[in-house]
Amino acid sequence: MTKITENDIELLALEELERVGWRYLPGPDIAPDGERPERQDWDQTALAGRLQAAIARINPGVPADLQEQALREVLRIASPELIVDNERFHALLTEGVPLSYHHDGQERGRGQQGTESRLHLHSPAGFDADSVPAAI
Repeated sequence: MTKITENDIELLALEELERVGWRYLPGPDIAPDGERPERQDWDQTALAGRLQAAIARINPGVPADLQEQALREVLRIASPELIVDNERFHALLTEGVPLSYHHDGQERGRGQQGTESRLHLHSPAGFDADSVPAAI
């Protein structure tokens, strides 16, 4: 019996993403010292520049300060448990990022009755169609 490794699964996932139109970007190319750096260090898992551009593209009518608030909320995900982080990110991605803002001198959003505001992170055309493997 052939043993399936994590690398095998990753390669299958990358092939499927390419099949549906995504472009593969080798991790070293966007590394801090790569040809086109997109992260400051290897600990930075989210590509903040791409995320910020996607938030702006998906939510064009949302003021820049609220877009920045949503970006900070997503980048703040940091639990010692990977599963918790993945669940939190999934909720933000599928349900939107809860926002807090002031309108007519009153704070709105963040779950207050009738004033819940969420900035969306998902859209079929919202993200760049690039894939980068998690481990290289």
